[in-house]
Amino acid sequence: MRRRLLPSPSSPERTALPGHRSFRSLRGVALTALLLAPAAQADFTALKRLQAEGAQVTASVYDLDNRSLVQTLNPAQRLAPASVTKLALAAAALDAWPADKAFQTRLLGAGAIQDGTLAGDLVLQSDGDATLDQPSLWLLVAQLRGAGINAVGGRLLVNPSYGPLACDNLDRCQALERSDTAYNVPLAGIGIDYGTWCTQIIAGVVGSEAQLRGCGTSRLPLPADGAIRTVAASGKNRVWVERVTVDGRDRLRVGGTIPAGTEQRVFRAMSSPAQGTGETLRQMLVEAGIRIGETVSIVYGPLPTSSRVLAQTEGLALREQLGRMLRYSNNYIADLLTLNLGAARLPQPPTQLGDAAKALAAFVASTREPASKGAPATAPALFSGSGLTPENELSADDLIGLLAHQYRDTRNFPAFYGALVVPRQAPFNFVRQGNDDWLDRVTLKTGTMNVPRSVCGIAGYLRKKNGGWMAFAVIVNGGPTRLQIPLQQAMDAARHDIQDVLARY
Repeated sequence: MRRRLLPSPSSPERTALPGHRSFRSLRGVALTALLLAPAAQADFTALKRLQAEGAQVTASVYDLDNRSLVQTLNPAQRLAPASVTKLALAAAALDAWPADKAFQTRLLGAGAIQDGTLAGDLVLQSDGDATLDQPSLWLLVAQLRGAGINAVGGRLLVNPSYGPLACDNLDRCQALERSDTAYNVPLAGIGIDYGTWCTQIIAGVVGSEAQLRGCGTSRLPLPADGAIRTVAASGKNRVWVERVTVDGRDRLRVGGTIPAGTEQRVFRAMSSPAQGTGETLRQMLVEAGIRIGETVSIVYGPLPTSSRVLAQTEGLALREQLGRMLRYSNNYIADLLTLNLGAARLPQPPTQLGDAAKALAAFVASTREPASKGAPATAPALFSGSGLTPENELSADDLIGLLAHQYRDTRNFPAFYGALVVPRQAPFNFVRQGNDDWLDRVTLKTGTMNVPRSVCGIAGYLRKKNGGWMAFAVIVNGGPTRLQIPLQQAMDAARHDIQDVLARY
């Protein structure tokens, strides 16, 4: 039933001129139009303000149900995406392999076995498992003992699936000589614990040196210089550990204090994950009572056809790797998967990460869905799957096309979507802010960087109030006149504008 509009008691009725509606009728029409009109669109107002202050922005929201743009801001402009690049890698990996794909690691024998002795070389070979760890190596050792082998007459060789690889950014190149962190690991086709030395530090009695052990071995697989002193339980933990490389061999330098009654695990990047994995395996073989020489060597390329598998294990399924990569932004998994993708898709095995990323860029270009006029038809510039390379460039259009492609790919969408994070459950505090719509109706991947200019990126999916779907992408870079946009300021602007969209849909 239509509501009747009563005349205002403070305004006399006015007589309409011939051919015109009365004031009362006009007011009724205006009110009806206001009630039926859609809410005014803010159209990235916060991001536009940030852009006016010197930021570079590319942003878009796309309705996946009716294939229409909701709003855009410089959607075709390509900017540095940082770890948002990992969305492209996750999609490309699921296109290359099934979600349950697992990469294998094997021990091969290159000689006959007689009286418990392998006459030839023992070879550790990998398909590029980014989740290889020390328990997996112990499983290989146990299978070797189960085969009756208690001595190796030849060498211990490590055979990565591709390489050798050149370092691809400044941090990883510097880590060839030293590292005091776990996050700048030079890449290799094989590595345990994400390419790190894991050291267990166990406090002793007060005044004595703490004990240093491998996390999976009773002795460290590499030498350590210095000592960590045990102090009273009320004392400060001031442990410091760095890895240095001298004459091609890794060493640890340690110092500081650890309170009595405590233990601590420290991870430091290996200078060569392939070599470090071989050294760790050798220590395990010795501790398992298998006699073997002291030398560990890396060999590339095909092995003799006479080599046979003595033991094998497989890593986490691809879907699990993608979950760890996207939720915790694991750069090691991302770039090793990029190398695996290059090895699978390119004519020649990759010798550097930038070459492997060409397969990733080609995949992104193949997923473009018409979203805005003027969008470049060329493949984006991608040099890594992790986004650690600041030369990577993606636009909102690139990301919307990728997200739309995944949404319509019923075979791979469950694994892709399931690896994303809901803000309320995100591991990082700066994502766990905002209203209930943001916290519960968004799934996304974030990306941040501050060198050579700031980067804040978010991209993923929005659930509409009616259960429908939208894709969104926002990338904010520091601009020529303002290199650094504080992360909180960029994130607040992006969140404000996405919350505005969620309020309308």
